[in-house]
Amino acid sequence: MIDPEIHAHLLDAAGAHPALRDALVQAGPIAVAPPVHTHVADRLFVEVVNQQLSTRAAAAIWARIEAAAAADGSSPRGLFETGDADRLRACGVSGAKVRALGAIVAAEAAGLLGPGLAGLPHPERAAILCGIRGVGPWTADMVGIFHFRDPDIWPAGDVAAVGCLRRLTGRADTRAVAAAFAPYRSILARYLWRIKDAAPVPAPARAPVPRPRGGRGAAETG
Repeated sequence: MIDPEIHAHLLDAAGAHPALRDALVQAGPIAVAPPVHTHVADRLFVEVVNQQLSTRAAAAIWARIEAAAAADGSSPRGLFETGDADRLRACGVSGAKVRALGAIVAAEAAGLLGPGLAGLPHPERAAILCGIRGVGPWTADMVGIFHFRDPDIWPAGDVAAVGCLRRLTGRADTRAVAAAFAPYRSILARYLWRIKDAAPVPAPARAPVPRPRGGRGAAETG
């Protein structure tokens, strides 16, 4: 579970937004799981496949990738390293994403994804990651939050987090709202994903704001 003091900080920062504060209170202290991948490249593979997809669609494609790799006695990483575009396309991976997966393999081989990334501030790390074909700010933010567990990233390109915060606060400028939650903006985002998944989000009693459009995260492959 997160430190109770962090939860208290979030509640205090949400004081001007009753609907948001109530949702944080109801959620209570949440668990922040450790990274599930040993290497940052493996997290990048997952996030590239996930780009612009619903959770369900991404899971279905990843299951096909795992099945295709297992048929060769390999792993998804092994399948990406072979660069077999036809098999990956058959799994539902777009041509642009196939090229992005290959670029991640090449970046790792070139030493760009070594342990030194962990010690960099997020903006510097994101600049390196965004230099890889198909990796943009949303993907860099997801890696920062989930792999490096940086506590203070606001994923402004994430449709789910942005939409949830807008509905709970009635504010369109989520960067400005999230600034009050520093140095725990990543934790705020984790709460918003949890809140959105748990139940419909109530809107505050004020004029509605435009909702973000598109799938999960901005399109980054090309």
